[in-house]
Amino acid sequence: MRQSHFIIFLIIFLSFPSIANIKPLPLEVYAQYPEISLMTISPDGTRLAYRTLQNDREILLIKEIETGKTLGGVVLSGIDAKSAYFIDNFRVILRASDYQKMPGFTGMHNVSSAFIYDLKSKEIRQLLTPGHGVYKGQTSLGSIIGLSPDKNTAYMPAYYTKSSSDANTVTYGQEKITYTLMKVNLAKKKRPKQIFIGTHDAVDFFVDKDGEPIARERFDDKYNLHKVQSYIDGEWVDIFTENTPYRYRSFAGLTPDRKSLVMTTTGENGRRQYFTMSLKDGTISEPIFNRDDADVEQVLTNIQRVVYGVRYSGYKPSYAFFSKNLTKNFALIQEAMPDNSFTLVDHTPNWSKMIFQIEGGEQAGEYFMFANNSFRFLAASRPQISAKDVSPVEEYSFEARDGLTIPTLLTYPKSKNRKKLPTVVMPHGGPESYDKIEFDWLAQYLSSRGILVIQPQFRGSKGFGIDHLTKGRGEWGKKIQDDITDAVITLSKENIIDPDRVCIFGWSYGGYAALAGATFTPDLYKCAISINGISDVEEMLAFERREYGKNSETYSYWQEVINTKGKNSNFIESISPINYVDDVQIPILLIHGQRDKVVDFEQSDDFFDALEDADKEVQLVELKGEGHYLLKNESRIKALTAIDTFINKYLL
Repeated sequence: MRQSHFIIFLIIFLSFPSIANIKPLPLEVYAQYPEISLMTISPDGTRLAYRTLQNDREILLIKEIETGKTLGGVVLSGIDAKSAYFIDNFRVILRASDYQKMPGFTGMHNVSSAFIYDLKSKEIRQLLTPGHGVYKGQTSLGSIIGLSPDKNTAYMPAYYTKSSSDANTVTYGQEKITYTLMKVNLAKKKRPKQIFIGTHDAVDFFVDKDGEPIARERFDDKYNLHKVQSYIDGEWVDIFTENTPYRYRSFAGLTPDRKSLVMTTTGENGRRQYFTMSLKDGTISEPIFNRDDADVEQVLTNIQRVVYGVRYSGYKPSYAFFSKNLTKNFALIQEAMPDNSFTLVDHTPNWSKMIFQIEGGEQAGEYFMFANNSFRFLAASRPQISAKDVSPVEEYSFEARDGLTIPTLLTYPKSKNRKKLPTVVMPHGGPESYDKIEFDWLAQYLSSRGILVIQPQFRGSKGFGIDHLTKGRGEWGKKIQDDITDAVITLSKENIIDPDRVCIFGWSYGGYAALAGATFTPDLYKCAISINGISDVEEMLAFERREYGKNSETYSYWQEVINTKGKNSNFIESISPINYVDDVQIPILLIHGQRDKVVDFEQSDDFFDALEDADKEVQLVELKGEGHYLLKNESRIKALTAIDTFINKYLL
């Protein structure tokens, strides 16, 4: 295979000279969702489907690759598409979400559903809808775990109501429900059928090529029991059991022969690894995909959940496949352009054509197709942002005060020198998440305004090994916050940032870190910005307990991450910024989605009231009809407009 052809092509296409003194783009350009996203290719490799924005309308569009001819499309009214894929050359499955009212529940809830679009009929139809036995109080109705061989039936799990009482049901209000596997017709609208009645604690199913159940995963949060069962000779047989307050083993798919489940968990080297578990007797293999410098971050499966490879953690994605040639080719592609992230988006079943999204370097998210040993440009996800407008993202690391190495990303303003820069330190959410080299719309907007953006991967961040992750347990507002502080101190000593012009800005947990910075280290920052952040950890835990239950794995997880067990009664109070508003010396901007179901809106509202009562300088921007992730363009524009005004007044 002649690799030089596509390497040279990439270098020519993606390399642009840096340009100084660039006039920044309007903030709306950064706030807008990508104009093109969710690209997928048909099995025969002749067609593309993708989500696009036209005249403020979200549209699913299908085009012919060679001619560019539009073959069909549909307006996605009121739904936010999350994923899309062809099941044959004419039909596309779309998973989307929307804020809806749910019978018997107060407020609006973000409900996910699956839809099918038929290119022949030009019609779109929801596959599974509440009612006719499908429990009306569930928020996830978009999961498909397999298709029939003729692609006319989808197998979809859902909570189903039962009138009778047995050990497999759980009661909600007056209804008894069980997690059931449904058979949904893809060819025409028909009432779905139950093909397998599950249990109240079932969380996942696995089926064979004909749609027959072969395994199920269960988790009973009342008894902290994680279980995998195999269907053998008409009986469910336990092949794995473990007592744990929350699941840390993930069962993601099936081996190609469907004789084993694929499991990921932390291995002896402290990294998440890929194992198989025999459906016959639960025997767990030695690790198959594993590296000492990265975690198995995602198991790659086809429509039938059959595994063909993995994606590893890292600032830029890397891949490994059962096919050694594929693994080698992917490595060569990344080596050709080391500053860019090459994300595998989709591929034909025979791998003759692959779709990549390229970010990092000077790319804002371009789609390319790789076929016949060369790359072909398909579309720019953000056509208004050219290479000259993209700020460079560089890797950096420093030692925290206790000697722990903290990996960090720095986004430099393109038109500035690298000394005494106004700076925004932007801790990520999660907190057990991490930042990547990609087009971060907030970081890119800030750097376009001449600001250096620091993104420290503080202890507690995943992707850097189990030791780095677990060092963050019980360190909210403590050593995690010290890591963020030490990033500012270190770069100040190196004369890269102006210590008198530093703002702290975060989203979700990052919003908590921003408020912690404003209260626990009030002399370090010039201003603070929190989007959907946490101010009261005690109330946050109470919210999780109300939402999910005291025995839930979600509540157990947060108790362990925050490490409330074994701490004295004053611990939660000591890490809650709302208890230290008198120490605030800087202006604070709070932004919060009114319908946030991840971090309650009251977290910002109460903090705003407390700051006002203490006569502090604070502003609250309420995003009506918006949730945790700012899914609406108007919300992002409103938020970024407020941020722009704020930083121009207090930082620049």
